[in-house]
Amino acid sequence: MEQARVHVGDVVMLAADPDGTGATPFRVVGAYEPTPDPMKFTAKRIEARLHLPDLIALTDPQSPEAVSVLNVALVDLQDADAFTLTLTARMPGLAVRPTARPRDGRDPFGVLERFHWAIAIVTVVGSTAFLLALMVMRAEERREVIGILRLMGIPGRSILVEVLLEGLLIALAGAVFGLLVAKAAEGVVNRFFQWRYDTALVFVRVTLPIAWQSVAFAVPLGVIAGLVASWTLLRRDVVSLVRR
Repeated sequence: MEQARVHVGDVVMLAADPDGTGATPFRVVGAYEPTPDPMKFTAKRIEARLHLPDLIALTDPQSPEAVSVLNVALVDLQDADAFTLTLTARMPGLAVRPTARPRDGRDPFGVLERFHWAIAIVTVVGSTAFLLALMVMRAEERREVIGILRLMGIPGRSILVEVLLEGLLIALAGAVFGLLVAKAAEGVVNRFFQWRYDTALVFVRVTLPIAWQSVAFAVPLGVIAGLVASWTLLRRDVVSLVRR
């Protein structure tokens, strides 16, 4: 409507032939947003919705281009296979496909999801190694403090519990910070690409299950990294810790 400078209430001429032969006047009664389609978000969808009798009168019903796609809603989804067999038997050559995602390996979004899982696993493994290195460096900086605590008679188990609680708090704070950054980036990414491709498609969505899944991965890994780094110090001799 923006490209054609058409507004609600205007009368437009629609024709099936590119040269405008047999044009029929139609009055614009409203505007709609096309259903976002991830397979077509880069295509310019210049569309108009008509009542089916008007569409049939405007086009040639015998032409293969009269109607290319029809959506049929079934009352009982269990009848989908029987409906497909009946329809293909009556109209040979007709392609019947479900609108839901297929369960087999032909689903392109399933392949994309597995690719995301592979990237996530590699990222988590790499970040865990980097986190462990940081925690070891941090523990080395506190070597003398741990040595003094042990000289004061504080048992290593108590120090380990303190390290556990400290690592738990740091891991929780890091997980919450990461979720806040992801939530803020969600709006920025969606607004940019929706503006770029002129679509209502949602490109990034941080849901509650994703948030819990991130916390379930981040918190144990952070705690374990802190325990491993501190355990190496607690096993050392007290004299070596205080450098005396």
